Amino acid sequence: MLKKFSSEDIGVVNDAAAMAEELVSNFYKMSESQWLRRRYDIKTLTDLKLDEIVHGPFAQVIRFKGQRNNRLLGSSTYDFYKICIQDHAIISTLKKFSDMKLFPFSLYIIIHELIHIVRFSKFLQSFDASPAEKMAEETRVHEKTGDILDRVKVPGIDVVLKFYKKWSEPVEGMHNLS
Repeated sequence: MLKKFSSEDIGVVNDAAAMAEELVSNFYKMSESQWLRRRYDIKTLTDLKLDEIVHGPFAQVIRFKGQRNNRLLGSSTYDFYKICIQDHAIISTLKKFSDMKLFPFSLYIIIHELIHIVRFSKFLQSFDASPAEKMAEETRVHEKTGDILDRVKVPGIDVVLKFYKKWSEPVEGMHNLS
């Protein structure tokens, strides 16, 4: 049985998601109307299907093809992304690192996943990249996540940034293509 967030934890994650959306929108200088056109949803373990649950990562982005109602043409399709928060992985890590708190950790995770979605949506990164390119993209996105969070004062964020420091360093043999 995988550990799920409590209702109080869900409130904390919702607050982190709201702040993450604002920070990412500001970082990429996207207006509210541009931001709302990005189609995505954030779900925690309670709302995930079995094939959306992973072991290891704290979250994953899944892409779906959407289509407007009553439209049959392929030109009416769009990408819809689902951020699947892995409660069990986050809870386990918070137990191991008692100085790390849910809000700043969730904030980092959600900002990270939102950056992926923005980069996919702006065609800065292919969703279907090779494993090597996906690894290089992870480094770029961790670096951008750190850039965003370096500008804000959030209690406990320093612990989270230290936890992720190794990911913002270039992977040997990879070129930074941001």
